[in-house]
Amino acid sequence: MNGTRPIEENDLQAYADNQLDPARRAEIATYLAAHPEDAKRVQAYQRQNELLSAMFDPVLEEPVPAPLRRPEFLRWVRGLRYGAMAASLALAVMLGWYIRGTQQEEVVYTTLARQAAVAHVVYVPEVLHPVEVRAEQEEHLTKWLSKRLGIPVHAPHLGAVGYELVGGRLLPGGEKPAAQFMYQDARGQRLTLYISADSKDGKETAFRYAREGNVSVFYWIDGSYGYALSGEMDRERLLTVAEAVYHELNR
Repeated sequence: MNGTRPIEENDLQAYADNQLDPARRAEIATYLAAHPEDAKRVQAYQRQNELLSAMFDPVLEEPVPAPLRRPEFLRWVRGLRYGAMAASLALAVMLGWYIRGTQQEEVVYTTLARQAAVAHVVYVPEVLHPVEVRAEQEEHLTKWLSKRLGIPVHAPHLGAVGYELVGGRLLPGGEKPAAQFMYQDARGQRLTLYISADSKDGKETAFRYAREGNVSVFYWIDGSYGYALSGEMDRERLLTVAEAVYHELNR
């Protein structure tokens, strides 16, 4: 690069986040034009930023409740970075506490949907590492997740509705870890199934629908399990897949 600094991963992320000065940005742009794989990864980072912004900008503009108006709390909220996975998950937890003043049951449902949507937005754009364990090791994946969650977990097979398993990963949840399975159709469109083991009342609920930014979510409780199916698609299409998931889980 004609004596300029070598281009590293942090440069690519800074480029995606518009954090570079004009000269360095021009260098990165020239580099990306000659390296299509890195360019594809940067596009995924940019898409992730767009999804996080669409999801959380409206929430961050809402009035802050009186108990949360302390200056240090407001500085913390403004300082959250969209591109950081840890901050995104922290924000999901904070939002769960924000609505805790409503009925406890509604808190459980809303938190489930929001945590699932956040995890979807964080991992779906990933090119190199969308999952921890790939579908080729499905048996190992489900045994590992079952052990960590403390409940039997398996990945629904969704070939009948056009989706194949990509793989899965372990996620932070509430009191217990959570699991995420990722699926992909022939066009490369992805959706994710979030499974929580935090449900305590053993009740069953009908499907509920939420929309977080561009992400649609169908979520429900079934005994000790909380499920949330997330995808960037219309409500009707996602409902078709959610029904297939429910049928597979209850075979």
